[in-house]
Amino acid sequence: MGTKPRTKPERLAEKLLRIRVALGLSQPELVRRLRVEGEITFKQISKYETGLREPTLAILLQYARIAGISMETLADDKLDLPNKLPGKPLSGHESQRGG
Repeated sequence: MGTKPRTKPERLAEKLLRIRVALGLSQPELVRRLRVEGEITFKQISKYETGLREPTLAILLQYARIAGISMETLADDKLDLPNKLPGKPLSGHESQRGG
């Protein structure tokens, strides 16, 4: 591991906010939907959405899953979120709930 700080996606905060708004969730509801109660609070969601903090990879994965997008879409500033969220699930995780 190097000593240089890693580059941060400049659009990540904007994308995280857009996901929450598109899903029609409050910050506390998002914490529950991400299934991270006890790990983070809704105040941390606010910090993610304003760019003051960056979520862990595990939390980013949960964002990607509930939005039906790839992690690459979140991390790559050159990629836009789909116009409609949630997108189509990219793996079997969402469809495993039965139905």
